[in-house]
Amino acid sequence: MTINDLRHVLQGHVLLPGDDGFEQAATAWNLTVRQPVAAVVEAADADDVAALVRYARKANLTVTVQPSGHGASGDVEGLILLRTRRLNQVEVRAQERVVRVGAGATWGQVLARTGPLGLTGLAGSAPGVSVAGYTLGGGVGWFSRKYGFASDSVRAIDIVDADGEPGRVSAESDPELFWALRGGGGDFAVVTALELELYPAPALYGGRVIWPEHRTREVYDAFLEITAGAPRELSVWINRLQPPGAPSMVTLDLAYLGEAGQGRDLLARIDTIEGAIADNRGVVPIAELGRIAAEPTDPAPSIGRAELLTGLDPQAVELLLSKPVAPLINVQVRHLGGALAEPGRGVGASGAPAEPYLLGLLGLGLPHAAEATRARQAEIVADLGASISGRKPYTLLSPGEPVTAAFDAATLARLREIKRARDPHQVFRANYPVLRDVTS
Repeated sequence: MTINDLRHVLQGHVLLPGDDGFEQAATAWNLTVRQPVAAVVEAADADDVAALVRYARKANLTVTVQPSGHGASGDVEGLILLRTRRLNQVEVRAQERVVRVGAGATWGQVLARTGPLGLTGLAGSAPGVSVAGYTLGGGVGWFSRKYGFASDSVRAIDIVDADGEPGRVSAESDPELFWALRGGGGDFAVVTALELELYPAPALYGGRVIWPEHRTREVYDAFLEITAGAPRELSVWINRLQPPGAPSMVTLDLAYLGEAGQGRDLLARIDTIEGAIADNRGVVPIAELGRIAAEPTDPAPSIGRAELLTGLDPQAVELLLSKPVAPLINVQVRHLGGALAEPGRGVGASGAPAEPYLLGLLGLGLPHAAEATRARQAEIVADLGASISGRKPYTLLSPGEPVTAAFDAATLARLREIKRARDPHQVFRANYPVLRDVTS
């Protein structure tokens, strides 16, 4: 049995090196990541997924799953890359406040269905990201302060196991695997669908306010004041931006899960800062949640780094403001806390990070900028010193980072035990495999 036999066992599309369209099909969303895979399979349905896994198991091959290519690490040489974009069904059961989501569906697709019903899932900031990949990695988004990780909202998961057998996993049917899949990544099975809890969202107030760079200190002061007493329904992110070829600026991205009048009152401090270049605050339909952060929707070469912050004391703030953003394009801080920090809230591998802020450092991945981007990221992290906790969410790991950065020792040991038991022949490999930095 060879990889050339794939076309005879699958209904979906199979591309091998040298085929027209292979390079494009193998491309990650982050164009700096190279994916030297042995084949790309676009499964037709869940039965196709099962057939592929059985094939891989018999042929001693390994499958890695990427619905859209977000979060790719490049650790895929010689693997079969499975695309699940055709598994994009979205079924909303409004009375139960549950949505069933195929593994290829995006958050934009889900919110377009739930928003008009006054409901939301725990989406992130980019509508083009797959629900499955984001949720399996934990998922930190606009409503996490209110309801926790996206993985906390999972009620059941349809999978194909390492023997190619389909199954349904829940807290009752398989608590160990259910725990691992809720925040531990896709290293244990191929997920074909998830059932997620939905939450009331009759109103959402938010938007982005932009000021010129010289207002940065004032905006940071307002950010700290607002987040110090923010209710869980309010999430505020601050960005120091240096768009290529444009002036530097500072922005606040805002989402309040409540009525506009209450949102305006909570954010009144912002109105004391003069000189805003743009201010699009207002009622935001849930289906348009992605417009708040206005993140790129097309693949691009970028280099990101995320770190959890133990706090933002005056010294840490000074370090974040003392140097130009360039060669980076964004230095972002997100306010966390709330439900995210509640021990025992969820039953998944994501845990409960106590850190109140998340730092994001983003730069261009173009050849002429990559080295300087990585150097500035490392410089900022080194400058912040003890304000960097040393941990980061699994879903925000970057290429080259070890999985040990995402989990404490006990959690990682449990994940590794489950991996060895459920996939002893290494049929699956997640973007960041739990066993990758060990020899067995």
